[in-house]
Amino acid sequence: MASPTSSRRRFCALIAALLPGLPATAQERRMTLYTFGDSILDCGRYNEHGVHPGQLLVRNDDALFPGFRGRDLQTIGPARLEHRAVDGATVDDLPDQARRLAASGPALAVLTVGGNDLLRGLAADSGPGIREFESRLERFLRGLKVRPVLIGNVYDPTLGNDANNFLGIDARIARANHRRVNEVLAAAAARHGQLVDLHAHFLRGDASWFTRTIEPSLRGASEVRAAFLPAVLASVKRT
Repeated sequence: MASPTSSRRRFCALIAALLPGLPATAQERRMTLYTFGDSILDCGRYNEHGVHPGQLLVRNDDALFPGFRGRDLQTIGPARLEHRAVDGATVDDLPDQARRLAASGPALAVLTVGGNDLLRGLAADSGPGIREFESRLERFLRGLKVRPVLIGNVYDPTLGNDANNFLGIDARIARANHRRVNEVLAAAAARHGQLVDLHAHFLRGDASWFTRTIEPSLRGASEVRAAFLPAVLASVKRT
């Protein structure tokens, strides 16, 4: 019978043969960043460079964002991106994004969800819709095989100015429901990982961070990255 050591060596040799550009030992410690959710993370189509936050977290574009040179996962060690977030997704779409996920080795997930749910009805919700959102989010997170999960809350493209309200709903109602969704996200993050406060971060920004009213622009994509980056790097250093 082969010893555990010899079996491990054969396994490592097989991996090295399948991926000759990366030694087996590097494969074993390579970090995988998974993205789940909506266009806050899947916003490449909204800028001329096709850039989205997951790419920048794994490997900064030094030409576009020289201030973030050396501040990415690949600076720490081998890392790759598995981008599963989809523009337009709601909480109901999350299970499909996690299908056939076989996480192995060091990994972490970033998630943004809730904005489209608000746009499609939760902004005017009187109670049951947000409770159902909470239930479906919890079901997804319990089944997700990646830890930790860094959950971004929903930013405010009006920058807190009711004069920019584009929903056709009383701003007082919409803001209350926005707050409730963000409270759900914060509670889920406390149970399953960590909250990333995109809402607070974007309130410090300006209109250049957005395009098409609600989507992250190129600058916005970098700012989403900037908000997630400290938690991402801290999570990797703990593994």
